[in-house]
Amino acid sequence: MYEVEDDTYCYPGTKVLKNKLELKNQDELDAFEAEITAQRASEPLPPGDLSYERYCAIHLHFFQDVYSWAGQLRTVRISKSGSAFCYPENIDREMRRLFVELAEQNYYAGLEAEVFAKKAAHFLAELNAIHPFREGNGRTQLSFLTLLADDAGHSLNLEKLDPKAILEATIESFGGSEKRLAAVIKDLISP
Repeated sequence: MYEVEDDTYCYPGTKVLKNKLELKNQDELDAFEAEITAQRASEPLPPGDLSYERYCAIHLHFFQDVYSWAGQLRTVRISKSGSAFCYPENIDREMRRLFVELAEQNYYAGLEAEVFAKKAAHFLAELNAIHPFREGNGRTQLSFLTLLADDAGHSLNLEKLDPKAILEATIESFGGSEKRLAAVIKDLISP
């Protein structure tokens, strides 16, 4: 659960995010969100290049039925387990910087699997530290990673994905160590 001060995204007196069905019970919201995002995951992702704009469009695609702010940058400061994510006033600048760097590196195209995994791990670690959305960052990151890998010539076998392992590796990368995240990504690359 995120720690947030004065969270305008939540119903007053709760930690439940305001949503289009006006569900005020966290378990009900979690079930609705899981059902809707699973349905949206079965649909084609928004077309386009591997840009910042498309990244936001992917978030909108998954969460448009749940949150009115889907696809929009968050406006509150959030942290998790005492670690603060990028302040909202810096998100747009940091996202632009990150996606310019990605383009300058030719989206990691043509790299060997191990090198791709290391570069992709660094990109994901930076993206996670920015945490541009109030909710749904992990699912958006994974979808974008799949597109990035495909574009670079590496198919990911998501059936091999261990959610706990990638979560732990992402948390570790937040502290500066990206080796474990690179190993998780490398293990997902189909030979």
